[in-house]
Amino acid sequence: MPSKRVLVLISCLAGVAGLGVVPIGVSSIGASPARAETAAPPAAPPAAPMELEELRLAAGQGDATAQFDLGVMYANGRGVARNDDEAVRYYRLAADQGHAQAQLYLGWMYANGRSVPQSDAEAVRYFRLAADQGNAYAQFDLGMMYVEGIGVAQSDAEAARYIRLAADQGDVDAQMALGQMYANGIGVARNDGEAARYTRLAADQGDADAQHDLGWMYAEGIGVTRNDSEAVRYYRLSADQGHDWSQYQLGKMYTDGRGVAQNDSEAARYFRLAAEQRLADAQGKLAGMYAEGRGVPQDDSEAYFWLSLAASKRSDYEDDRDLAESRLNPAEIANVQARVAAWKAKN
Repeated sequence: MPSKRVLVLISCLAGVAGLGVVPIGVSSIGASPARAETAAPPAAPPAAPMELEELRLAAGQGDATAQFDLGVMYANGRGVARNDDEAVRYYRLAADQGHAQAQLYLGWMYANGRSVPQSDAEAVRYFRLAADQGNAYAQFDLGMMYVEGIGVAQSDAEAARYIRLAADQGDVDAQMALGQMYANGIGVARNDGEAARYTRLAADQGDADAQHDLGWMYAEGIGVTRNDSEAVRYYRLSADQGHDWSQYQLGKMYTDGRGVAQNDSEAARYFRLAAEQRLADAQGKLAGMYAEGRGVPQDDSEAYFWLSLAASKRSDYEDDRDLAESRLNPAEIANVQARVAAWKAKN
């Protein structure tokens, strides 16, 4: 994802008396190029020169769909050499005829300053044109502009209004965002039940962050009746997609025997998956398993290794690291420190 200033995590929605144990960022404003390409299915790139010429002819005759499709091709270098100037030209031709996707994509070009001067105000203008035609991606993006006050006066109420429009059309990012807005009372009255409802909509579309958050809500009984089995189910769905915090939470469920039969080996397996993704809490948990020989063979060097990694990110693990170090001889310490350095260089 490009590191443009328009790609903003909604910090006010993340980790503020909210869902889960870690801030979960909602998707970025303006969409990454991948999202821009899928805001609605564009016409498939022509496979042969004759088809390309036919598309150019149709665009030249004022066909807005052909103009938009050519813009997509130039923006992504599909069937033609990539050319952002031409992409903008064709997007603008289509947008000026009221083509909602072209308006959305032109807004994204302004948001990111691609072949046009970067302009949040112009991005908002084009997002609004598309949003008012019912384009869910534009509604979400405009809502996000209101969340952050980018190109418009900041307004949580307007943010919630546009994000709801997108969420009710099935936009998974909007469903996730609206769930967090309800969880935190941002732009809407706080309502844990509605937070759970919108989070579930996103989770049931396969969104790993939403699955994690819904699992947490079931584990804590927030917005839903507490149900450890459902918590485990959603954590597992998310963990199987590689979500580090879900892997960590699933490890804890196995440690405590909540919603699953208690199983230290499975706990260690899930802690390891998250630890290998550099999650300090999981590294600390895995270290504890090695120190006590729970689910893994007892190994002070492994405990020191994982605590050293955790402590390099979190100072609250330093005392445990130092205690683990005290159990090793100088040669063992040097060996682990070399492993830590190699691991950091690789990861």
